[in-house]
Amino acid sequence: MLNKLFQIKEHESTWRKELMAGLTSFFTCSYIILVNPLILRDAGIPIEAGVISSIIISILGCLLMGLFANAPIILIPGMGINAFFSYTMVQSMGLSPQQGLAVIMVSGLVFAVIAFTSLSTKLISAVPSSLKHGITSGIGVYLTFIGLQKGELIRANPSTLVEVGNLASPVALATIIGLMVTLILFARNVKGSLLIGLLSTACLTIISGTHSALSSEGISIAAYKTIFLSGQFSFITIPFWIATFSITMIVLFENVGLLSGMLPDVSKFPKALRITAISTILSGIVGTSPTVASAESAAGIAEGGKTGIPALVTAILFLACIPLLPYVGYIPENAVAPILILIGALMMRSLAEISFNDFTEWVPAFLMVVCIPLTSSIAEGIAFGFIFYPIMKLAVGKWKDVSVILYVCAALFLCNLFALPLFTH
Repeated sequence: MLNKLFQIKEHESTWRKELMAGLTSFFTCSYIILVNPLILRDAGIPIEAGVISSIIISILGCLLMGLFANAPIILIPGMGINAFFSYTMVQSMGLSPQQGLAVIMVSGLVFAVIAFTSLSTKLISAVPSSLKHGITSGIGVYLTFIGLQKGELIRANPSTLVEVGNLASPVALATIIGLMVTLILFARNVKGSLLIGLLSTACLTIISGTHSALSSEGISIAAYKTIFLSGQFSFITIPFWIATFSITMIVLFENVGLLSGMLPDVSKFPKALRITAISTILSGIVGTSPTVASAESAAGIAEGGKTGIPALVTAILFLACIPLLPYVGYIPENAVAPILILIGALMMRSLAEISFNDFTEWVPAFLMVVCIPLTSSIAEGIAFGFIFYPIMKLAVGKWKDVSVILYVCAALFLCNLFALPLFTH
């Protein structure tokens, strides 16, 4: 029955590959259980409630993706979007957490209208190949940048913004050795190389004695009741609609970019996009910031995942984490660094698909590649590419090469970039 549901043979895969991909995906994205609640706390959501909502939506999103889209995509609360929710929508725009959750539900409904109609296919066909590959490559650089930070191979510098970390520190050394192990095993096509690299890095870090476990502040059903189904719809206020427009742009184009860049089988795109839209609506109901097709899904895909089994395995492991929450924090943060660096490198291969003979094609893609990591925002990085693509085409008289939909998207991105600061403080 399961073979028929997931069509493993048709995908030229095996249960071993799919299960290993699921384990790798989970360990790569499990940090969200602790990190997301900490960010939501700054929006006024109790951390105990944030832990529950983060786990519930991750389980629901992964189950839906695995069972109905049969895709190896992991849906978890998006990093960057959670910061937008807490620091822009709530702290800067003055929305209450409950109003913010209502915004997420409304934006999810708009997203669903696009995903469940022909608008989604028209949108995808309107985006030129160079921009699609630019998104993939930009996300790759972003993942590598995050991996280097988590591995303490680079660190912040007030003068130059970033500098080389202390490579003699135990954490950095563990990361470097773990990266070597991961790259060597992957180059030799060893099954489970990413998971072995992750566990190797984790063990070395723990043995060094420098790792102190993170810990959540527990589970509280009483606290969770304060955010479950607590959305307050303020339809007559301008900030509510500005926030709705902004969050819709973010979830729509970030998911479009991530799915088009990661899905092994592009024919699964329509179903996967619909599931992400449904998961966005559920995020507001459950009480958390929107989910996205996690960039860390690429780790499971690189491990050989082609079906929905990795998503299903991840959902089961998120469920198993509930009684084990006090121990989840023992996984060192730098353990995922080698995987993120390798996945970033693999995603950079998309640059080879961009035509560097046409200045108007590769420059907008280049802007995406640099702006996604440097702004720490996939959505804003995408915006630069979408805005400058039609500008470049207009400059050389090739305005007919740009679809009407792309002109509209560029205008919307431009309006969002300039309008948002007017309603923040």
